[in-house]
Amino acid sequence: MFKKILIANRGEIALRIIRTCKEMGIKTVAVYSTADRDSLHVRFADEAVCIGPAPSTQSYLNIPALISVAELTNADAIHPGYGFLSENAKFCRICTEHGIKFIGPTEEHINKMGDKATARQTMIANNVPVTPGTDGVLATVEDGIREANRIGYPVMLKATAGGGGKGMRIIRNDQEFPELWDQAKQEAKFFANDDVYLEKYIEEPHHIEIQIAGDQFGNVCHLSERDCSIQRRHQKLLEETPSPFMTEELRHKMGEAACRAARAIKYEGVGTCEFLVDKNRNFYFMEMNTRIQVEHGITEEVTNLDLIKEQIKIAAGYKIAQRDYYPQAHAIECRINAEDPFANFRPCPGQITGLHLPGGNGIRVDTHVYTGYKIPSQYDSMIVKLVAVAQTRQEAIDKMRRALDELVIEGVKTTAPFHQQLMEDPNFREGNYTTKFMEDFVIKNPEE
Repeated sequence: MFKKILIANRGEIALRIIRTCKEMGIKTVAVYSTADRDSLHVRFADEAVCIGPAPSTQSYLNIPALISVAELTNADAIHPGYGFLSENAKFCRICTEHGIKFIGPTEEHINKMGDKATARQTMIANNVPVTPGTDGVLATVEDGIREANRIGYPVMLKATAGGGGKGMRIIRNDQEFPELWDQAKQEAKFFANDDVYLEKYIEEPHHIEIQIAGDQFGNVCHLSERDCSIQRRHQKLLEETPSPFMTEELRHKMGEAACRAARAIKYEGVGTCEFLVDKNRNFYFMEMNTRIQVEHGITEEVTNLDLIKEQIKIAAGYKIAQRDYYPQAHAIECRINAEDPFANFRPCPGQITGLHLPGGNGIRVDTHVYTGYKIPSQYDSMIVKLVAVAQTRQEAIDKMRRALDELVIEGVKTTAPFHQQLMEDPNFREGNYTTKFMEDFVIKNPEE
């Protein structure tokens, strides 16, 4: 087992990893930017080193600095968390070259699944359902229009290296194609690769992901599903497990498909296969995330597993249990962001002047904030992951509603009022929602 792990991340996920490491008797090294000097992950790690100024390109994305800190502190492994360098093949390779274990997928896995066009071909070759689309990247607008007519509108134009909703455009006819092509290609440059491809656009689908794990001995298992369909601009707002749309037959089919996908690339680590599921419960592979997910906590709550611990054990050469896991309860996660839901979710960085976190039976709070904490403007706006767990979905919703009523965050605006209204919405309470839910959901400002 590792003696010391450097955590190449910040905030909530860095603190989450530190906690598991402490329970496993592993020393930790936190890195932080000048904007994060007062963050809790800095306080609770065994060692902490300033990695650079606030911009992430000069701190959390600074590979030479991270490797230097790992070597100076004698860390024998690096955990990248999610975001930042968690799916960066170059970082993985450099860690390996310096004799530091990257706790996550191999460089080969990242390359195979990070490029969506390559991932698609891998899935087709291994009998994993994919949406109708192009066999590879598109060279010109004319090629795209021709392929769109072959597939049938509407289509989704996607950047092969994209993520987080960037480099994606829904196109409904030939006339829209040139302008939306230019927009997608321009956004794709953010990922240093402007290649794009086409897929059939599935109207009003469910976004359901399957949690998977694989070890160095070829063993693969799945840990059931999470429903991530409540989204805004392709950004997840709430997740739950099990999915209210799921059936036992569909769970079995999707779990088997996800395991086939993992075995196809001899996957090592904890990851997810993300699928779109249409109204007839036909499912189609979207992408594979070769890292821990923001929403991993709800899977932990219904399977009684620590997924960070599983990641570390797999990286250290331990075998996984050779069985699949199914939900033993119902869990819901609300992502509480420092954003104003009454002003088009505008980011609201600033200082937290008052804080009360909810508790009680079945409530889990993952956060790095405290009274007096200043939320930086340079990073993601998520500040609290609030999880409610109960034996039934309705009980979990009622428990979440109570927890949201208890949650007090003063000094900045947050998305908590949106989630409170969501818990009261009849369609949500009945499990009647798709990825289009937010297009019709009206957030009411009580002050108006």
